[in-house]
Formats: sequence, structure tokens, C-alpha cells
Amino acid sequence: MDDRTHVAGGGGDVAGVDTRLGGLRKDVPSGTAALAKGLTLLDMVADAETPMRFADLLRQSGLPKPTFARILRTLIAFGLVRQNEERGTYVIGPRFLELSHRVWDTFDLPTAAAPELERLSAELGETVALCKLDGEHVLYIDERSGDGLGVRVDTGRRAPLHCTAAGKVLLAFQEPGFARALLERLALERFTAQTITGTEALQADLTLTRARGYSVSYEEHLAGVNSVAVAIAGKDGTPIGALVALGPSSRLDASHIHPVGRELIAAARRITGAAGAIAISSRPRPRSSQSQTPSDLACVLPWGAQLGEAPVWDAGARRLYWVDILHPAVYRFDPESGRNEICETGKLVSAVMPCRDGRLIAATQDGIEFLDFASGRLDTLVDPEAGIQENRLNDAKVGPGGAIWVGSMRLDASKPSGALYRVGADGTVARKESGISVGNGMAWSPDNSVFYFVDTVPGLVYAYDFRPGEGVLANRRVLARIPEAEGRPDGIAVDSEGGIWCAIWDGWRVNRYLPDGKLERSIDLPVPRPTSVAFGGDDMETLYITSARTRLPASTLSEAPLSGGLFACRPGWRGTPATLFNPSTGLPA
Repeated sequence: MDDRTHVAGGGGDVAGVDTRLGGLRKDVPSGTAALAKGLTLLDMVADAETPMRFADLLRQSGLPKPTFARILRTLIAFGLVRQNEERGTYVIGPRFLELSHRVWDTFDLPTAAAPELERLSAELGETVALCKLDGEHVLYIDERSGDGLGVRVDTGRRAPLHCTAAGKVLLAFQEPGFARALLERLALERFTAQTITGTEALQADLTLTRARGYSVSYEEHLAGVNSVAVAIAGKDGTPIGALVALGPSSRLDASHIHPVGRELIAAARRITGAAGAIAISSRPRPRSSQSQTPSDLACVLPWGAQLGEAPVWDAGARRLYWVDILHPAVYRFDPESGRNEICETGKLVSAVMPCRDGRLIAATQDGIEFLDFASGRLDTLVDPEAGIQENRLNDAKVGPGGAIWVGSMRLDASKPSGALYRVGADGTVARKESGISVGNGMAWSPDNSVFYFVDTVPGLVYAYDFRPGEGVLANRRVLARIPEAEGRPDGIAVDSEGGIWCAIWDGWRVNRYLPDGKLERSIDLPVPRPTSVAFGGDDMETLYITSARTRLPASTLSEAPLSGGLFACRPGWRGTPATLFNPSTGLPA
């Protein structure tokens, strides 16, 4: 089919000049071929999921190298493209920030959002609405109904903030001081929703919203109606509105609501052109079958976790503990019976560790806390980042000296505001690293002389000299660097021969590195987002692998339906037992 459009210009002639971007052909007026090539190259840089290198841009452009280089240099000279010399990649330049201020002065949100409302409603078959903050309420300013059998909302309608998806997402992404003021004005007696019963529960929900990028409401405002919403960011990151999809709870259920959230995130970015703050890759690389897969690799628990993480083997109980960060719960898996017990925490929990006295210690949105699995009771030991509302704790392990080591990250992973902390048995805290993007996997060599630590966003696995019991780190060096195009490093574990096993987020695999950093082998997986690994079983020869399904497109989920499941295999190496935390006398019992 000929998709060319006549463009009047000059004498009305249209040159037969075609430029290509992702298969879309654009005809341009005669005499403007060079300009068209430059704009097409600019589109390529802007639309890339991750920053591209010179060779990749050249290959995709299809231009002769001298022509390509000349155009690229011109774009850089005008500030439209910027080169990251350290990584050798190219991104949109600072000139666009200057131009964007002029665009925002005349930005019409309803007009800009209308095409996305139409598209989303047609594709999802549900009602999609545009909302904005109106005092202590959310105001519906435009909507498109789905198939006529769903939920209807009236333009001009106002709804509560605390129990609607749109209201919660508008609250979650406000400047902290403004959000606190709003929360203080929402009196406790006004919290009448089924799931949000007070400011503490609401704050926990808002933290989850920031972490996953969208909010959800399960019949909180209207019986039989579920909804999911994302914020539309303005020029300073503050929400100027929200996109919300609403549907019958029987249709927009837990298995469908999260993929819709991802679609709304992409639509919100298209409305304003904002890239969004989530720094972790949102698109898995193509699946490869070149890795080695153990014949016994199996999904031992097809759970469908949003963000399964932090597996740890409790040898005394002969159980595997693990967590779901974004559907906050701690799990206890019995590999013999296949039973998976649940302890819902009611707030974000990112890691769990067994204690010598039979309790658990957990990293939560409120710090390091003792957890009673039977009752769900949490008692705070210490909060290493008290007062840093933009951050949360992430992965955590008990080190060979008995202290807890825990990494942190910004909730949306957009800035390197995270750190690495050592928490002693008496609750004392020492910061060991700062400037971390996503403080993630950690492990120790078999002789405890080397500490390994992952910063996910830059794709780095660090190695340090380590002295157990003293908390001393020295001689930091890069053990492994995972290229962006191959995924991101996540959780790690070390086997008894010193091999470092690393889950590769968006990479469909787990890598094993030798102590010198050489990649020794990869295990291919049927899911794109493995998150962490741990050795377990009576002989410590079973490798357990957690995974995630958060923000995966529907096409990927259809290819990888076991995403969010727990996997296991016996790769041929033995792990080392986890160290148990031994709290000092006098701490909460």
C-alpha cells in the first residue's frame, strides 16, 4: 500500500526522497533531502529505547559513513544531540530543554491527550479518562468509553484522592512537602475505602505506586470497579494530569491490570514527550537460545509475582524464603511439598533474612525490621535512610561477620541517590558507599576475603577486599560490566568454588563469572526478567531463581507466561550456607 502523503511546498512539487524510521516512509519536498536526513537521524536518537552507539546509528540510518558523520557533527554543534564520551553513546541534547520551555507555555493537555484516549480505549476495550488534581479531589476532564459494556464516567465528575487510582497516582508523584500537606488535610474518618483505612496504609500504597510507576484500585471507591492510573509529568516532573483506565473487576482483574499499567506509562510519555523517570530498561532484549540450559531446569512455582526477589535458603527449616516487592509479601516455599506460605506485609518489602532465634529480619520501606511470619507483625530495628523519602531499601544479606549489608535506591531509579550500608547486631549503621543507582545483589567469596556488590543501572558488578567482622571495604574494582543491550545485572550468589552467579534482568539468563571476571557460562531461561539467585536444598546444590513480570508488554508475557515464577535447577556446583542474623540482647523480641 502506498502511504505517501502530498506535501505542498515550493511549486507544489514533491521530491522522490524517502527517509526511513522503523519502517515508516516519509516523503519530503524537493530540495530538502539533507534536512530530512538530519531530522530522521534526530528521530532515531530520540526514539531509541536505550542510548545508541555510532556504529548502531550508522547501520540503522543506511547513510554513507561520511554523510552520516557530517550530519551527526552538525546536530551536536547545534546542541540537538549530545555524545556521552565515556560510554560512546548519543542522546538528545540540551537545546531541546530550552525549546521545551516554550512548548510548555502553550501546552494544551486535553488536546494532546485526545489521540491516546481514543487509541487506548479501542485497544483495551475499557473506559480511559484524563484527570487532574482539583483541591482535595480528582477531576475527570475527558473520557473515552470502551465497548459500551464497561464503566462509564462523566466529564466534570469529582472523586476522592485516597481511594481512586487517579487520585493516588496524582498524590504519589507530587513534591513531598505538597503531598504531606494534602495528606494532613485528609482526616482519618474520611478513609472509608475497603483497602485504605488510614494515612499509614495510604502512605504505603503511595510508596508502591512510585516504585512501580502506576497506581491500582481494587473496588476501593466503587463496588465492582477496578482502575489503574499513571501520572502525566510536566516539565519539572510534577504531574499535570493522570491517565486512568477503569473496568469491571471481573474483567480488569489482577492478571490484567498490571499490563494495562505498562500501556498507560507508554501513553503518558507520548502525550508530553517526557521520557519518564524509570531508569531500568523497560524492554527485554530478544530471546536467545545460545546459552546452556540444564536439562532439569523447571518452574517449581508458577506464581506470577510482580517483582519476585531476594531468595534465601533457611537450612534449619528446609525452606526457601523470598519476597514480592510490588505485591508486598514474604513467602516461605517448601520444595518437597510445593507449598508456598504467604505473609502479607501491607507495605513494600525488598529482602528477608533468617535469624538465629527463628525470627526473620526484613528490609522494608520503613527500614530494617523484625518480622514474625505467622502474624505479620513488624518491629523496627533501625532505618538507615530515615527522612530520605525519595529512596527505599533494596537487596540485603547477612555478611560473614554477622552484620546486615543493605543497598538502597531512589524509588524510580532515576538518580544515583542510593547507598550501601552495614547494620550491626546492635542496630548501629555505617554507610559504606554512596552515589549508587540501584544497590542490588551482594555476596562473599568462599574464604570471605572478597565482597561482591551490584549497581544495576550502570550494569556493574563490583569486587572489594573484605575483612569479616570489621566492616572494612577496600580496593573497589569492576568485576564485570554487562552491556546495556544484553540486560542489567541483578541478584547474585557465590558457589563453593568461587563462581559468581548473576541474574540478568531483561537478559533471559543467569551468568556465572569466575573470580577474575571472565564469563564462564550462561543458563538460558524461559523468562526475560530473572531477578535473583540462591543455592539451597539439603546438599546446597539446587540453584533457585526468582523472576518478575512487572512492566512487561503483553506480547512478551504471551511468549513468557511463567514470568514471575520461581525456577530451580542443579547446575553442578554447591552453594555456601547463608549466615543467620544474631540480634543483640535487648532488641525487640
